[in-house]
Amino acid sequence: MTTTSFARNQWYVAAYGSEIGRQLFTRTVCGEPILLWRTEAGEVTAMADRCVHRRFPLSEKPSRLDGDTVVCGYHGFTYGADGVCVRVPGQKRVPRTARLASYPVKEQDSFVWVWIGDKEKADEALVPRAPWLDSPDYTTVSGMEPLAARHGLLVDNLLDLSHETYLHGGYIGTPEVAETPITTEVDEKAGVVRVSRHMDDADCPPFYARSTGISGRITRWQDIEYHAPCLYLLHSRIAPVGAPGPGADGGDPAAFHVEVVYAITPETESTTHDFWAVARDFALDDQGVSDFLYENNRTVVLQDVVALNKLERVVASEPAGTQELSVSIDTGGLAARRILKRLAEAGATESAAAVR
Repeated sequence: MTTTSFARNQWYVAAYGSEIGRQLFTRTVCGEPILLWRTEAGEVTAMADRCVHRRFPLSEKPSRLDGDTVVCGYHGFTYGADGVCVRVPGQKRVPRTARLASYPVKEQDSFVWVWIGDKEKADEALVPRAPWLDSPDYTTVSGMEPLAARHGLLVDNLLDLSHETYLHGGYIGTPEVAETPITTEVDEKAGVVRVSRHMDDADCPPFYARSTGISGRITRWQDIEYHAPCLYLLHSRIAPVGAPGPGADGGDPAAFHVEVVYAITPETESTTHDFWAVARDFALDDQGVSDFLYENNRTVVLQDVVALNKLERVVASEPAGTQELSVSIDTGGLAARRILKRLAEAGATESAAAVR
């Protein structure tokens, strides 16, 4: 059995719900090409993107949807929404083995999640939440960028935001981000890493100055939750210096709140789907603010993409045992590495046991 770095028996984001309609759509997740489409009732279905007959990709034309069936464009094998073949051209009998692998699906918080691994272990209650993405109390901009680097490099990147000062200066980075110590909490059992950085008196970067209208210095909080293996949440609080903090009731009217969400989905061992979204609780109907945040956050994401693509080439070419130095700002990333390694090993063990 081939060992991979993917954590199996886990939920991964395959797409935004807005990407899936009445057209055949494909995306590779953890090395598995998956065909996604909506039934006439609007439900998302996911199955292997390979005909069982001669392996033709069902996402490729002239394959097509016919009602709630997929017709292979090569030889006409036809499959239902459950992946079971219902028609074989030239004969009445359909072989019992003529069925595509199907994937449990959960559409939630604007994402389409698929379960990679043993279908019997799929528990929808384990899908982590990002409720701001389709909440009427927030306005969201989003996108997805392909990353020619392994998913662990993006996890490292997002759990150490000190790089904002250097890589993202002029957008979201200021000196205080790198200078302020972090606190880290790790829930090994739940597979959650929390990293917090609270800046009491900081420059207001253009990303927030232009979107909120704040002039002068700010109180800036960055509270991260990483839910291994796929979902990253950054709760960002911005307020003018001297403004009152959150009240005992949890209300925080003096501050602006931005929820930055990443879904980190491995495509292959060395490529990643980098889903990103920015949800805000202010200027909800201001299209100018939405356009600004979209363009600026996409620029920031692409700066990461360029850096990580270069880093992948370096890491891939290094001899075994090459030294890597870690310091205090890396505690969250190192914890995430441990959790991902444990999840990958557990999934590999379960898969091996299943085939014995």
